[in-house]
Amino acid sequence: MPVLANFVHARNKKRMMTDLSFRKSQDGFLGLEDEYAVPPERAKAVVIPFGLEATVSYGGGTAAGPEAMIAASHEVELFDEEFWCEPVRDIGIATLAPVTVADRLTDAVDQLEGLVEAVLAADKFPLTFGGEHSITPGAIRPFVRRYPDLAILHFDAHADLRDGYNGETYSHAAALRRVLDHPEVTTLVSVGIRNISAGEIPYLEASRDRIHIHWAKDKAAWAVADIVAPLKDRDVYLTFDLDGFDSSLMPATGTPEPGGLFWDDAITVIREAAKISNILGADVNELAPIKALHGPNFLAAKLAYKILTHAFLGKMR
Repeated sequence: MPVLANFVHARNKKRMMTDLSFRKSQDGFLGLEDEYAVPPERAKAVVIPFGLEATVSYGGGTAAGPEAMIAASHEVELFDEEFWCEPVRDIGIATLAPVTVADRLTDAVDQLEGLVEAVLAADKFPLTFGGEHSITPGAIRPFVRRYPDLAILHFDAHADLRDGYNGETYSHAAALRRVLDHPEVTTLVSVGIRNISAGEIPYLEASRDRIHIHWAKDKAAWAVADIVAPLKDRDVYLTFDLDGFDSSLMPATGTPEPGGLFWDDAITVIREAAKISNILGADVNELAPIKALHGPNFLAAKLAYKILTHAFLGKMR
């Protein structure tokens, strides 16, 4: 890149970052004290809290999910025994200040698109904390503009392939259908699914070349290498609906489902995916905190740190 172009690119990145409002590192994800804190322009990852709650169809509370994850993250140990280091030192993490989520769902989706766009334009890794799964169709748009052959790694109890639900096209129950509206998303790998409606089946069967579902009922026979094979050498966006975890592990979600994933099931897939692909961004969604029940909040926070760790350091293993 010519010197002038380098200068303009750097200036534009700086402008994008100054357009965003950040919280103090001690108040952000992982509660980073000065020893670990970096200024936002030097961070490689940016946490975007976005407490969207507009189409929940059973239990509520996802609006409080992002702040519960951030609060719980202050108790997460920074040292990772798998990598034998404190990954945050290599990554550098900044956290956006809370925003007032737009009332209209389509406006909220557009709003999140703008936040992710600004983070991506500054060459940072966007990690969005939801909120309901309706965040993903907004978060994905800046990626599809940049990556014409994008793959999605999706953890969930539900296929989310409806073409809308209760009259809402951007319902949480249609999240991955809206993602697949983009022809640039050429591959969807869904893991842990155990709930799909009859109305979704025709779309699934017509899209076998794009959609690879790994049913939770079959997890005893899973070969993780086969699950992640479609992601090899691909640009990947990771979306994790916390109801993908078994309801005994994750009761604090709007639609808890039995028969789901446990910690090692999920982390093993993420680990192997990170080794062979380029994970560019992610979201963790559908935490609906339960008062005085800290375990689910902590689980979600530690999962987010693990996703970042594998995305940045996974190829080193």
